[in-house]
Amino acid sequence: MSWDFETEPEFQKELDWIDQFVREEVEPLDYVLGHPYDVRDPKRNALVRPLQAEVRKRKLWACHLGPDLGGPGYGQVKLGLMNEILGRSRFAPIVFGCQAPDSGNAEILAHYGTPEQKKRFLQPLLDNEIVSAFSMTEPQGGADPKVFTTKAELRGDNWVINGEKWFSSNAHLASFLIVMAVTDPDAKEYNRMSMFIVPKETPGVTILRNMGVGTHEAEGSHAYIRYEDVTVPKDHMLGPRGGAFVVAQTRLGGGRIHHAMRTIGQVRKAFDMMCERVLSRTTQGSRLADKQMVQEKIADSWMEIEQFRLLVLRTAWKIDRYKDYLKVRKDIAAVKALMPKVFHDVAARALHLHGSLGATGEMPFVEQVIQSFHMGLADGPTEVHKITLARQVLRDYKATTGLFPSQHIPALREAAIKKYADRIEREVRAQS
Repeated sequence: MSWDFETEPEFQKELDWIDQFVREEVEPLDYVLGHPYDVRDPKRNALVRPLQAEVRKRKLWACHLGPDLGGPGYGQVKLGLMNEILGRSRFAPIVFGCQAPDSGNAEILAHYGTPEQKKRFLQPLLDNEIVSAFSMTEPQGGADPKVFTTKAELRGDNWVINGEKWFSSNAHLASFLIVMAVTDPDAKEYNRMSMFIVPKETPGVTILRNMGVGTHEAEGSHAYIRYEDVTVPKDHMLGPRGGAFVVAQTRLGGGRIHHAMRTIGQVRKAFDMMCERVLSRTTQGSRLADKQMVQEKIADSWMEIEQFRLLVLRTAWKIDRYKDYLKVRKDIAAVKALMPKVFHDVAARALHLHGSLGATGEMPFVEQVIQSFHMGLADGPTEVHKITLARQVLRDYKATTGLFPSQHIPALREAAIKKYADRIEREVRAQS
């Protein structure tokens, strides 16, 4: 039996280096630079590129990739432990070459792109010379692909795309977009759509506006895009025709684990600030830390973080073990559904315990609370993941055919009496 809660010593050394490097070299970037994805910003590149070189030298660049793409091929547990540290800073994923959505888009291109497409799009993406966007959700359909209306029609040797997409993150900085569009409207629900590479400069791609989440994005980075007669070559379809759902799963399973562990990094940040605050402030004659209602907030937060972290790491372990996301679908859904709640509850407590200061932009809590709501919507709303989880759980159970439940006590008692009647009778005779 193998059951261990320790990280192997050699990898722990790497985690210790990452922790120190992120704290000393990367986290300060959050306060002096603009958008982490803006590869055209010379100030950003002057500070970020040398750090990326250090990470490469340490062989920790793009660790989510297999050896065939220049990565070390780390499993999900190791990636999860790394991302827990990287989650503390907006710039850390970029510095380590594992930022979303580029990491997931790279996986799609690696699996389904042609050699020419890999050279044009994948390699520059892996090198962070360019960034990308995943253009899937729609203004009228949200995250439900079954009601998407953006369509792609095959005309000769080209696909022509028409429709609108909503919240295509980083599209204004992207060199290309991966677009989900309806190609076979009469097919079954999950076989109607296909994926396409769309270079950003393609005529007909128009960003109607960029929206920000919360208050920290001055110009906004989530695009509302219109595609009008956008024409791309036939080979720009990624994966089989009608296979968009299968292609999308290539990028989602592991990505959700990494995102969850990065969230834990943010939650721990809020928790650490909460603990420092209650030990530092005095009111009504005693420290906040000595008040029972405050102690309850600390205890609840610690328990929620630890429970969630263990669930995420066990899910990562299952992915490594089974090498099949479908076998871990239930666990991944649970992680996705629980993530925004843990983030919200801990960040909200931290905000409250900082008093009026916590509600200002001088502390990160307002932004964290808003981000927790964003998490509950992005990549499918929480309710969808709970439905998936419930359905997966119920597959392991079956209905009773009798009038009463299978654990109906009178029936169980009667069955037990029948089972042990002879032995009980013998024991009674022996004692009489």
